[in-house]
Amino acid sequence: MDHNLDATDRRILMVLQRQGRISNAELSERVNLSPSACHRRVQRLEEEGFIADYVALLNARKLGRTTTVYVEIKLASQADEVLDAFEGAVLKVPEVLECHLMAGAADYLLKVVAEDTEDFARLHRAKLANLPGVAQIQSSFSLKCVQSTTALPV
Repeated sequence: MDHNLDATDRRILMVLQRQGRISNAELSERVNLSPSACHRRVQRLEEEGFIADYVALLNARKLGRTTTVYVEIKLASQADEVLDAFEGAVLKVPEVLECHLMAGAADYLLKVVAEDTEDFARLHRAKLANLPGVAQIQSSFSLKCVQSTTALPV
């Protein structure tokens, strides 16, 4: 935990994580500050990088992306140029929501969304299998999302 954050900063961050569109007036009431003091704190939290961005979280089901797949990828080599080429190419695949360089059996773990299993098969064949350096792919389909949040503990 960062010791530059006091209890009020933490309350502000907790509220904003769950209600990013809250007005400054309402936020100031919720955290028991004057609107001007609250605004100054939010600006400071943004400037110091505690607040990285503001986004709208979309409903994947409403957009027809009902299938979530976790894809483990092993590369043919661990050379920097292979890793760089893979990372650069995977950034261009919009269905990949997350890409993590891993320690362990797989080199990368991807979180991928698709319309259904047929759509994922197309994506697998056309895009994932053709990423630079890919030697092996293992896919696991999510059957049910038990917990999903973007809120970090503060």
